Amino acid sequence: MEKIKSSSQLEHYRESIVHKRDVGKKVIRLCNTGCRGRGSSKVAEALENQVREANLDDKVTIKKTGCHGFCQIGSVMVIEPGNILYQKVKPKDVPEILSETIVKGEVLDRLLYRDPKSGEKIRREADIPFYQHQSKTVSHNTGKIDPTDIEDYLAPGGYGALDKALTTMKPMGIIETVEASGLRGRGGGGFPAGRKWRSCREAPGIIKYVIANGDEGDPGAFMDRSLMEGDPHSIIEGMIIGAYAIGAHEGFVYVRDEYPIAVEHLSKAIKQAESLGLLGEDILGTGFDFTIRIITGAGAFVCGESTALMNSLEGRVGEPRAKYVHTVESGLWDRPSTLNNVETWANVPLIINRGAQWYADTGTDTSKGTKIFSLVGKVRNTGLVEVPMGINLSEIIFDIGGGIKRDKKFKAVQTGGPSGGCIPMNKIDMPVDYDSLKQLGAIMGSGGMIVMDENNCMVDTAKYFINFLMYESCGKCVPCREGLKQMHEILSNICEGHGQEGDLELLQKLASFMVDASLCALGGTAPNPVLSTISYFRDEYEAHIFDKKCRAGVCRNLFDYYIDEKLCNGCTLCRVKCPEEAISGEKKKPHVIDEEKCIRCGICFSLCKKEAVLVK
Repeated sequence: MEKIKSSSQLEHYRESIVHKRDVGKKVIRLCNTGCRGRGSSKVAEALENQVREANLDDKVTIKKTGCHGFCQIGSVMVIEPGNILYQKVKPKDVPEILSETIVKGEVLDRLLYRDPKSGEKIRREADIPFYQHQSKTVSHNTGKIDPTDIEDYLAPGGYGALDKALTTMKPMGIIETVEASGLRGRGGGGFPAGRKWRSCREAPGIIKYVIANGDEGDPGAFMDRSLMEGDPHSIIEGMIIGAYAIGAHEGFVYVRDEYPIAVEHLSKAIKQAESLGLLGEDILGTGFDFTIRIITGAGAFVCGESTALMNSLEGRVGEPRAKYVHTVESGLWDRPSTLNNVETWANVPLIINRGAQWYADTGTDTSKGTKIFSLVGKVRNTGLVEVPMGINLSEIIFDIGGGIKRDKKFKAVQTGGPSGGCIPMNKIDMPVDYDSLKQLGAIMGSGGMIVMDENNCMVDTAKYFINFLMYESCGKCVPCREGLKQMHEILSNICEGHGQEGDLELLQKLASFMVDASLCALGGTAPNPVLSTISYFRDEYEAHIFDKKCRAGVCRNLFDYYIDEKLCNGCTLCRVKCPEEAISGEKKKPHVIDEEKCIRCGICFSLCKKEAVLVK
């Protein structure tokens, strides 16, 4: 490709892309990233083969996109024009889709999404409640463009913000714009991005670096992965603008090695941008040079911390440094460095293009813009959700998420990853922003949300996250290393029926010590699951300690199963599947559990369609 050397050449190239596109052709947008686990690659292969065999190339374009967000209904396909969404598409559906929808223009009712509340089948993607309540801003391209084709990013205006920044703005003007927008870091800390950029620019030193953190380590979180897989050029464009603003000429994207699709798509995007002169030497003929390298991490959770990540980039053990020297002054290789999460970088082109005020108009006084969350757990509609800052938790869980599976009672939502807090039902109308979540004993984190119902034990939940953090601690500082071990031991004792009076007070003292004395944010925030569950679910802890009961039926030593004879229809499924032959009863008559034989494996509980197996 011939390198683009000016704004006019960029615009001419963009116009040529749009001009050569056949607007009369239908477009099939098929998720081929997150939906691969549901067989979308085979659907894509079937589409390509059958379009070729049926000579339909002049009628349809197949666009393999990033995540559409609604992971619950994958593989997801959207057909334009018409914005027709087909759910749970399989390779066997392809012939009918081509013959009926592409050729004849007929909609296949059987593949449409059915609203579980109204029972109505919905044709248009935009009309599905999961999407209706969202504000897709940062993720507006994911699910719409082919992330491996730079022309798909350029056509609707991609790299326009870069052109504007390099040719019409001064570096300090860019920083002032980002400051005025109120953009805060999306990686968890929530530090104002513009202030960080200004400090790095003003730090002494000729060589400076910009870094994108794509080392997403929270269980159940996949926001960053989705952006890197579905819209890599937005991250690259944001990084180039940031580098120009602070005076850096070299950048790094740090991605966990478990994200091969993200690495593949980012690598292609970097090569494509370099081939067009949008990355590398003399970008757009302005004299500004900037390169990006991808570095893969080993999946250490602690490398989400800025200095641990930089140690890893340098080829050393990923462990944090002392905080008295800021990374904007002495970061990577002891040089001024600006580190932002990939979602933060993807916000930058939007702010430059549309202005600081446009961005600041969304959100709350102290938390601006939108935020992408991964909504998982006991909620009906799982997937990626982008909403304005300040939205209520209840809107995310019940309006977008569709409520709790199997009509169970909502118990809590854990926000902010394993170091986040668990928020109960009576706080469900609180706004989701940095400061409100902190007041609740939780954190924003990178955007993970795990929804829990009445069958979740909050003591066991706290133990699970402390166990995760215990193994992910780098072990460098005593408060975190030993504090987590002691916390896990106390929680394990409580769950096993060996809890004692004073355990809760001891947990709180340990937590206070860890918060005050830990070297980095991992240890400082690690007690959140314990403190929040003690605060909001103290009665569950006391039931475990004093009554030796786990009301949720999770901690094996602290409950018994029984069968409600009024609900049991005698289907015999539980009796047949019981590994200890602890269940007796005749067909079509109520069954009984022998408590002496029962090992509380939970098989009967999970299998019973009548929910006749209960906990006491």
